[in-house]
Amino acid sequence: MAFQDIVEQTVTGLGYDLVEIERSAGGLLRITIDLPWKPGQQQFVNVEDCEKVTRQLQFALEVEGAEYKRLEVSSPGIDRPLRSEQDFERFSGELVDITLKAPMGAAAAGQVAANRKKFRGQLSRGEGAGWQITWSDEPEAKPGQKVSAKRVPPPLQVLGFTLDELKDARLAPIVDFKGRKPRQLGES
Repeated sequence: MAFQDIVEQTVTGLGYDLVEIERSAGGLLRITIDLPWKPGQQQFVNVEDCEKVTRQLQFALEVEGAEYKRLEVSSPGIDRPLRSEQDFERFSGELVDITLKAPMGAAAAGQVAANRKKFRGQLSRGEGAGWQITWSDEPEAKPGQKVSAKRVPPPLQVLGFTLDELKDARLAPIVDFKGRKPRQLGES
């Protein structure tokens, strides 16, 4: 049985989603798991979940004779990679970082630099089967900085894309010790 199949069957058999498998130099095997998504519920992987998967994977990999020196099972973290259509559906409305395979080029019509590939914005469903992010290039106000009520809000920009055009997509790492909440554009 193929190495990836062993890991995937073990993880999904325990009721988790396999996010990523990474093999590094020195024999490190890093497995990233997540709880299955149910609309309207936000659940997080905890230490007990990782321990349960680690124990089962150690057994399964030993039985199959897979080569590794150290096994590490973890949650996706605050900068979780987005890979599937379901990931994009799940995190619609969240702040994401995307990197395109090719720069914008002439398609940007001068709105953004022609060689720009990286964007951070709020993810939403686009036209047809595509997605879009909405952002403003104006920097956020610093904590404690007074913002005039007469100030004109900065213009919002929108970029439409398909999953095939992406090199990488991740949740934007937002450190908020009160819990992760969807941010609305223009919020400080």
